[in-house]
Amino acid sequence: MDSPLRARRFDELPSADEFSSKIEPTNVPAVFCGAVKDWKAISKWNPRAGGLDYLEERVGSATLEAMLSRSGGIFYGDIKSHERVPIPFSMFITSCKNYLQDNIVTALCSEETNSDTVGELYVAQVPILNMERKERCPLETLRGDIQTPVFLGMRTLESINFWMNMGHSRSSTHYDPHHNLLCVVAGRKKAVLWPPSACPVLYPMPVYGEASNHSAVNIEKPDVSLHPRAEHYEEHSQKIILHPGDALFIPEGWFHQVDSDDLTIAVNFWWKSDLMSNMEEHMDAYYLRRILNRLVEKEMDRNKDCMRGLVVILIFWKNIDLLMKPQKVIMDLIPLSKERLQKEMGRVMECCSNWNPSHFMYCMNLYP
Repeated sequence: MDSPLRARRFDELPSADEFSSKIEPTNVPAVFCGAVKDWKAISKWNPRAGGLDYLEERVGSATLEAMLSRSGGIFYGDIKSHERVPIPFSMFITSCKNYLQDNIVTALCSEETNSDTVGELYVAQVPILNMERKERCPLETLRGDIQTPVFLGMRTLESINFWMNMGHSRSSTHYDPHHNLLCVVAGRKKAVLWPPSACPVLYPMPVYGEASNHSAVNIEKPDVSLHPRAEHYEEHSQKIILHPGDALFIPEGWFHQVDSDDLTIAVNFWWKSDLMSNMEEHMDAYYLRRILNRLVEKEMDRNKDCMRGLVVILIFWKNIDLLMKPQKVIMDLIPLSKERLQKEMGRVMECCSNWNPSHFMYCMNLYP
């Protein structure tokens, strides 16, 4: 990955002004070592040091929604791979205690979960604070054990969320529409990050689907016959390991896959970027056209030879009657030898196989 996009590590925490002026605007990840080490949660929530009893006492049997995975410990964004099920928090904690004691992941399906499918539960993205819905949160009693990091300043937070898994788990590769500060309280998380520019190699799901922010690629075993560009995914990635007390800033739009060791607990803060906060709806079409124009110009600069061939093919496409003319007449109209024409077409096809389809479709409409 290019060095300007590599995550920076900070052993000393920035001020709110430094974060606002020098870190957040770059839209590049940053690791803050020991950023939340002084949280009360660090000592009180540790599952291996009495934290399970503490959490059960604070939250009790409040019902919350957990993610039930049908694909082992991997949690995808589509409803086919997981569903959200209501479960008493105390029931989840009891299962964690059993896991800690026996080191055996037990099935958590009962009448309360309304599911007949054996799977694994992940208490994921359960709100401690939710400013969007402004409703009572099932885990708001834990708010006093954490503090918003000083460097986030007076930002208006969208939500503060609680994450806890029993056995090893993985969130599939996806991006979020908000800036994210991921803070590890107990256990360990391993994050793999890709910049938004890596979209072509990660094959995002269709924008009209329920999991539009998720990648269609199985990063562990990419099917290059289905996703040929995915063979280059490692060239664009970087790996980050987070220990208790560490925090990771993940800018909006950055793809990330996160692996969590067993009995890992984390808290994350979401807030809207200045760009999205100030983007007025009536400007959407303009921004879209400017972005598409910039993408197309970049591809044209990279593939000037290819674009010459593309023009030739589009002339045939728009003037289908040319194909009915004798070959000599065609060659008179287009000053290319048959061999050169075949070479240009081959180059175009090879180039286009590496393009995002939207680029190609947009290019097609640039020519008369």
